[in-house]
Amino acid sequence: MEIGFIGLGVMGEPMALNLVRAGTPLLVWSRRAAACEPLRDAGARVAGDAAQVFEQARTVILMLADDAALDAVLARGTADFAPRVRDRTLVVMSTHAPAYSRALEADVRTAGGGYVEAPVSGSRKPAEAGQLVGMLAGEPDAVDAVRPLLAPICRETVVCGAVPGALLMKLSVNLFLITMVTGLAEAFHFAHRNGVDLQRFRAVLDAGPMASDVSRVKLQKLVAGDYAVQAAIADVLKNNRLVAEAAREAGLASPLLDACHALYGETLALGHGREDMVAVLRALEARTDGA
Repeated sequence: MEIGFIGLGVMGEPMALNLVRAGTPLLVWSRRAAACEPLRDAGARVAGDAAQVFEQARTVILMLADDAALDAVLARGTADFAPRVRDRTLVVMSTHAPAYSRALEADVRTAGGGYVEAPVSGSRKPAEAGQLVGMLAGEPDAVDAVRPLLAPICRETVVCGAVPGALLMKLSVNLFLITMVTGLAEAFHFAHRNGVDLQRFRAVLDAGPMASDVSRVKLQKLVAGDYAVQAAIADVLKNNRLVAEAAREAGLASPLLDACHALYGETLALGHGREDMVAVLRALEARTDGA
């Protein structure tokens, strides 16, 4: 049977393309009609609206921007919600607050549907390569059914227990990612403003024990002044907020994360919300030049 896929943004488009290219029969929909055309060209069917996806697909993957977009697609809070999700398995791959996901799962299961949390670690480049890491949470039978479906998207999937276990795992990973890339940008800023040869700086970091796929990609972008989006400032700020809120709910201190939150907020205010997260350098430059 066809699999539904809703949400064809920076991450959703390459994920859906990998499914189609692997032979998965896919029915797609996006609020932006133009976003569907690469999927149509690759062999997917394009639905006229979100309702058609739920009518014709028993399993629906959702990769949407935020809670409001997901609620709208599901018609949550309306009479259409229950018939839309009944006898369907929802695979929510976008990132949401753990409390939101827990409540959504309860609503879906009450309506007779299945629910799997499946956030991913990785940005657009690993999404294009099918090299994301998936984190799965939900009822064991539903997770077992969904896991092989994600093979064209994820090089590895890790089962994280009951909802919201996958999102708590994702937020933990994001905390490390955000602080790491922000630290890299600050180190680059320090080197650059002190006249360090940036190619040699890159060579030293790339060869050293702190190097990773992320550091190599992001440092290359910093040296080249390349802010083309892989993970946008606005999206990183959203994820930063979700981690911070979860930390507050648990009574946890998060001083590094709080410093990053301020910097990404400043970068957004400077007008760089759709640039890659390495554009946090703009906030560091503004603080330096304004001092």
